[in-house]
Amino acid sequence: MFSLSLSAQKFVGIKDGHFVRDGKPYYYVGTNLWYGAILGSEGQGGNRERLCRELDTLKAIGIDNLRILVGSDGQRGVKTKVEPTLHVKPGVYNDTILAGLDYLLAEMGKRHMVAVLYLNNSWEWSGGYGQYLEWAGAGKAPRPNEDGYPAFMNFVAQYADNAKAHKLFYHYVRDIISRTNRYTGVKYVDDPAIMSWQIGNEPRAFDKAKLPAFEKWLGEASALIRSLDKNHLISIGSEGAWGCEGDYDCYEHICADKNIDYCNVHLWPYNWGWAKKDSLIENLPRSCANTKDYIDRHLAICEKIGKPLVMEEFGYPRDGFSFSPASTTTGRDGYYKYVFSLVADNAAKGGKFAGCNFWGWGGLAKPRHEQWQVGDDYTGDPAQEQQGLNSVFASDSSTLAVVKQQVKRMAKLTK
Repeated sequence: MFSLSLSAQKFVGIKDGHFVRDGKPYYYVGTNLWYGAILGSEGQGGNRERLCRELDTLKAIGIDNLRILVGSDGQRGVKTKVEPTLHVKPGVYNDTILAGLDYLLAEMGKRHMVAVLYLNNSWEWSGGYGQYLEWAGAGKAPRPNEDGYPAFMNFVAQYADNAKAHKLFYHYVRDIISRTNRYTGVKYVDDPAIMSWQIGNEPRAFDKAKLPAFEKWLGEASALIRSLDKNHLISIGSEGAWGCEGDYDCYEHICADKNIDYCNVHLWPYNWGWAKKDSLIENLPRSCANTKDYIDRHLAICEKIGKPLVMEEFGYPRDGFSFSPASTTTGRDGYYKYVFSLVADNAAKGGKFAGCNFWGWGGLAKPRHEQWQVGDDYTGDPAQEQQGLNSVFASDSSTLAVVKQQVKRMAKLTK
């Protein structure tokens, strides 16, 4: 059933609506390591020794799938934005970060790990929509930490139909995908360490009226990526209907596109108001019930269009809404167990739920400030979030026990 040509087997592929790797079904437990390229650099923020230790730790746990930011956009020194940036200005790149991405992929390849690389971001923490709009002459993007998220979202809603911003993004896409890794000599398009090119992190229309333009842009972006790379999978990075202004038809439309190979969904019970700061454990049953309903509705779409589903972001705050790595994670562990059970049970029945990437790996980081500052360790929480909020640290033994149990369950499905 899962036979592929020898040349295709080195890449993660799709066969009969399921992932395949090395000629076998591929089900996985992964994580988000958004800062991987920065950590792999030799400049500001770089720490190759830590990167290799993190990769070895993850591999030992059984995690072989990492979702990673290619790079952030714009100037440095902006509070709540990741730095150092890669895309300094249109067509100008910080070669130190490109070297970090090359190094990261080389080290992942040695460990038979694969990367999902996202190229854009609807949110402010890596530049993304707001930065492209600024470069396109739309004015200064509001900063959510100063102006509030409503003002920010109203501004970035312009991105869906801003042809000049799209053109700048497409230029960047061409430059990244056409690269050759300086350490391995392998072209990115020929590198098995890449599983998927992802259009962006949580791309949104931010306005129901912009949904047609939003769908058109995603279609153009996926077609461009496919024209550049015939070997790798393409995904959107969508939160699901939550990222489509609640429109499930829009989600189906964007996922059914011929150039999109698999579907994504994200889940954030606290961010979405299902769980409260002062009652995280008490709100766990409601969070789980809402999660199942949300997943079931998206799985029905995936079954209809015949494509796999990955829950590539989900998180739950530490107990007491603490940011300390020493705090307990009873609520998070319970939520992870529930999410993992949904994935494993569906996959075991031959369903489309193929994998998950929890958010996010903090690993060996030692947070120094609640608000990230230059010189601090990178955690699973980007610069706009409290450091430690959604990070899974290497010291979180109870959470890692839950992850390891899921790795074993998913591994049985690959035989």
